[in-house]
Amino acid sequence: MSTATAPRPTAPAQRTSPPKPPRRRKGKDPIESDGVFAPTVMTRIGLAFVAVLSVFPLYWMIVIASRTTGDAADFPPPFLPGGNLGEHIQAAFAHPEADLLLGLRNSFIITGTVTFSVVLISTLGGFAFAKLKFRGSKLLMGTVLFSMMVPLQQLGIVPLYMIMVELQWLDTLQAVILPFLVNGFGIFLMRQYCEQAVPDEIIEAARIDGASTIGIWWRIVLPALRPAMVVLGLLTFMLNWNEFLWPFMVLSGENPTIQLAIRQASTAMFSADLSMVFTCTLISIIPIAILFVVFGRQIVHGIMEGSGK
Repeated sequence: MSTATAPRPTAPAQRTSPPKPPRRRKGKDPIESDGVFAPTVMTRIGLAFVAVLSVFPLYWMIVIASRTTGDAADFPPPFLPGGNLGEHIQAAFAHPEADLLLGLRNSFIITGTVTFSVVLISTLGGFAFAKLKFRGSKLLMGTVLFSMMVPLQQLGIVPLYMIMVELQWLDTLQAVILPFLVNGFGIFLMRQYCEQAVPDEIIEAARIDGASTIGIWWRIVLPALRPAMVVLGLLTFMLNWNEFLWPFMVLSGENPTIQLAIRQASTAMFSADLSMVFTCTLISIIPIAILFVVFGRQIVHGIMEGSGK
């Protein structure tokens, strides 16, 4: 009689634990877990140095504007503001030859009109080139890109001046406004942003619901393009606010912009008074500084969204 042998129980397989990730030493790895580079000490030092270089000219302008010309010529120069800033601002506005108030008014009219026109036409053109299919779109877009390659201040200034003479627009604000109402860079920027920010599916759904092209642009495209519109508006405002050469050619001293008013002030009454020249310059940058303070977050948001797209 044969006896059956019971099978031997097999030992359970040992569980292997996954290898532990190597420990990250504190302060050694510049990359965080989300892929963002962590700032090092040298990075902070470099950013602080760049910030000082950027802010120091503005601070130095305030220092000289609040002191006398003798203090500006001293060595070593003063590094703390004085107490004459209010008096200098009153003197700059009170002098009839400078005419800063008229320069500020004209600059606001010119810059506001040009900025509104550039943003409006750029959003319309960018939407058309990005989302509408029509014959000749590539040729027109190539023309827009070609216009960006032509420097208006160097090659187009003589023909533009001849046009203004024929139109009898010399010494008028429309002569400064008309050449800058359309900007090729703005159309290109809005086209690139619209291609990424506005999906085609949303436009098709709006068309199925019966929305017109203008309705799609107003209700769908404009809200999506708002960050890029803020960036383009600020760049356009700053560029035209600081424009000097073209207004200098077509406007007279009796109808100046703020930049021409500063020139008149520096040549007529303040040619040797550096503190008053710096005071007029400080007055001219106040509107741009206010825009940066009010729309600073939206500007950064728009630039970051554009870079992420």
